[in-house]
Amino acid sequence: MEPVEAAMEADAVDAAVRHSALAVRGPLFGVAAQGRDDGPRWRVVVEVTHGCPQQARDGLNSLLWFRAKDDAKSPAERRALLAGVARLENEYVDELTVLDTRYRVVRAEEYAAIDAHGDIETPRPTDPEPLAPDWSPGAGARSPRVDDGLVLDPDAPLSPLQAAERPSLRSLTYTGTRFPDSVLHDSVRALETHPDVLLLPPAFLIVERSGTEPWTPGSGLQATAHDARRTLAFALTWLEPRQRGLIPYDAEREVDAHTVVAENTSPAVGELAVFAEAAERLRAGRLNQVEVHGTVSRIARSRRLLRWGPDGPEGPRPSDINTHAPQVLHPRLDDHGTVHFEQPADDEAAS
Repeated sequence: MEPVEAAMEADAVDAAVRHSALAVRGPLFGVAAQGRDDGPRWRVVVEVTHGCPQQARDGLNSLLWFRAKDDAKSPAERRALLAGVARLENEYVDELTVLDTRYRVVRAEEYAAIDAHGDIETPRPTDPEPLAPDWSPGAGARSPRVDDGLVLDPDAPLSPLQAAERPSLRSLTYTGTRFPDSVLHDSVRALETHPDVLLLPPAFLIVERSGTEPWTPGSGLQATAHDARRTLAFALTWLEPRQRGLIPYDAEREVDAHTVVAENTSPAVGELAVFAEAAERLRAGRLNQVEVHGTVSRIARSRRLLRWGPDGPEGPRPSDINTHAPQVLHPRLDDHGTVHFEQPADDEAAS
């Protein structure tokens, strides 16, 4: 075993001792693709971070539409891509084939490790961190995306700890009276239809709580702990002051807790200084937890488990809920790649 792999393995063992219980948050959805020459492997093409199947379908809709607009090499290829878009605009499609590539909406369970006190695991020392953290505006656009380039390979080699962990997670199901019977039934059925599991790379998010309240999510998933810290720093200095009325919502975009404190003319300087100081602590020390005005914000390490069956990754279950219906997301595109913006009907234009 290479030194880096050995360090990660030892880190994982230490984490398993400190955080020996699991808290399941619920399902996440994305899209995976399988080409003719991929064998049993699937490639994630829409990150597995979405809260319902339809959000993942919308991601696939956009992926195919932009591919038709920018990458199609012929009118026939563009028509095939747009035929897939048309289905996604009108149907709850969980799988379709376009140009010899299978696309499937896939489902993963999001969970976190917790300790004896119910505290959620924070980033591990061996989790990826940038050598020179970028805190500048717009850095998020340059950061890696969750699941970028991820290949789902059921035959990939495992570390000793992964080889021990995967079998222990195969029996993971929903239990308890807070779940509807249909959810419990589908959870048990998945053990038969998709008996194996794949563990996706860790992701990171902000969780928050006040007093003895339970932890609640404060952000979406990020690819690195630094991305989550930068999101938290932005929330502390820009978003939270506006939500609390300490900075007007219509203030210039560059106005934040730092700039207002530096000017020292606002009556809210004292409260804003607390936010600014917390953000500075995050920047200076790679902290994973800060407390501001009674609310504790923590960088949490999220884990995801994807069930696997004879035909690959599990798709949405009958009991999974869609928050919205299929819809048209983009303008009409013709066979030659020209975008057509539809004009409103006469009665709509006059109203």
